[in-house]
Amino acid sequence: MTLSHTMRAVEITEAGGPEVLKPATLPVPVPGHAQIVIRIAYAGVNRPDVLQRAGRYAPPASASPLPGLEASGTVVEVGPNVSRWKIGDKVCALLPGGGYAEYATTHEQHALPVPAGLSLKEAACLPETCFTVWSNVVMRGGLRAGERFLVHGGSSGIGTTAIQIARSLGARVFTTAGSDDKARRCETLGAEKAFVYKTEDWESALRDIGGVDLILDMVGGAYLPRNIRCLADDGRLVQIAFLQGPKVELNFSELMVRRLTITGSTLRPQSDAAKARIAREVETHVWPMIAAGQFAPVIDSEFALEQAAAAHARMESSGHTGKIVLKVS
Repeated sequence: MTLSHTMRAVEITEAGGPEVLKPATLPVPVPGHAQIVIRIAYAGVNRPDVLQRAGRYAPPASASPLPGLEASGTVVEVGPNVSRWKIGDKVCALLPGGGYAEYATTHEQHALPVPAGLSLKEAACLPETCFTVWSNVVMRGGLRAGERFLVHGGSSGIGTTAIQIARSLGARVFTTAGSDDKARRCETLGAEKAFVYKTEDWESALRDIGGVDLILDMVGGAYLPRNIRCLADDGRLVQIAFLQGPKVELNFSELMVRRLTITGSTLRPQSDAAKARIAREVETHVWPMIAAGQFAPVIDSEFALEQAAAAHARMESSGHTGKIVLKVS
């Protein structure tokens, strides 16, 4: 298939606020070994995009410098040694970068079929959040049915995904949120209790029920010692971001006395093989949840590609619930 030589894109012109995102015309990427080219219909907007734009999350050397870690669309070109996909296939995919554009490349094993019954808009909301939640909550955190699970930021894209997946696994789900409206939305998604962190003492409430077995946290900072205190014996804390900073004073004797585990990960720097393994697990376990009606992406808002700055401003306002997407083509 012959593609155009150039494409519409949005690039980061310098480190800064949303206004540094500018429309650009760039060359269409060429697929490498085991890579596919996707003509993007929709791209997800995620917190790492915001951090990259601000100069706090550099892309890997081999990745596109454009923001955008997930997208949906149509396969329009395949590179050497691609076996699963053919031109014309509809996919959603985890990207190493480059989603804020009409075309992007990714490893063929990081793409998944669009789940039956979902639109391309909905499918674009799945890869980054599903890969992150499944790999950290289940593969790393070992969540099991009947356990008590706390996810902070329940109204975020990660939070709304984690609530539904954990509930589908049979866990008791608790979360924190920034307003009464957001808390009630989290409860409609399956949270047993959503605490408004500005007015409710979630730490004491969870300690009163014996603590939680697993915490997924993206806040860090002052939340870290509070997380440790509200873990049950043998509990696990999985850290995936530090919105309040990564440095804090902790009493590590509690880890030994109560046999606690602190771990964490970030998705983007992991190897192609590691991401492929996560993709297989997501397709095997999460896609059936979607088919069964147990999980669906929650979409907050849609912006045109050229309105990426407004999409970032929406995310940084913390007024959103669920995912923000860019309509590309």
